[in-house]
Amino acid sequence: MNTAMPKCFKKESKPSKFCPGCGHSIVLKMLGQVIDDLNIQKKSFFSIDIGCSLLAWDFFDVDTIQTHHGRTVPVAWGFKRANNKAVVIAYTGDGGGYAIGLQNLIYASLRQENITVIAVNNTVYAMTGGQAAPTTMPHEITDSTPNGDFTLERPFFGPETLSLVAEGTPYIARGSISNPLILKNYIKKAILHQQEGKGFSFVEALSICPTNWKTDAKKSFEFLKEMEKTYKLGELKGD
Repeated sequence: MNTAMPKCFKKESKPSKFCPGCGHSIVLKMLGQVIDDLNIQKKSFFSIDIGCSLLAWDFFDVDTIQTHHGRTVPVAWGFKRANNKAVVIAYTGDGGGYAIGLQNLIYASLRQENITVIAVNNTVYAMTGGQAAPTTMPHEITDSTPNGDFTLERPFFGPETLSLVAEGTPYIARGSISNPLILKNYIKKAILHQQEGKGFSFVEALSICPTNWKTDAKKSFEFLKEMEKTYKLGELKGD
């Protein structure tokens, strides 16, 4: 695995604002390597949501906009329609993508908006304290379900739902930070799908949240493996 910092990262040295052990940094490093590999730094447009994902604004030396919660996808497709030569990447968490922003996400797939969306799934609303989210698994303990008594029989499956409703030939996949190189490959294929004008592309990245899960490194990745049993990895729709 390439351990060098992506060239598209900002040159100024700043401390990471993510919590220790957060998986967002791994997802963003893979995205940065893809931007470098495809040499698209100067034509990339990065739209980020409120939540932990907004901390990505300190990573990339690319044109970036931070939106209201759940609105990063429509802002991204609006920019793409205004400048169809840009490579537009929307970055959100599972709350912004699957709760307040779900309507926008579904319509982006229905309309085959030619953008790439990356949604990070750590099963909780992380920035606001670790409450249950659309992706919280049955019997999972969170700050708002301390007894593991979440009422949903099963969590929301973003890629599967989009695969059912998306028109045309979208690219949809789910990866995990447990295997960053496969996740990177999915992100690269999604962005190439956009560059080739094939329409909507979406990658969900399973991630860890040690702070809100209250887990050490070993238990965090053990829980991630449990997530991978529920959220099946792979390409759901592809070229």
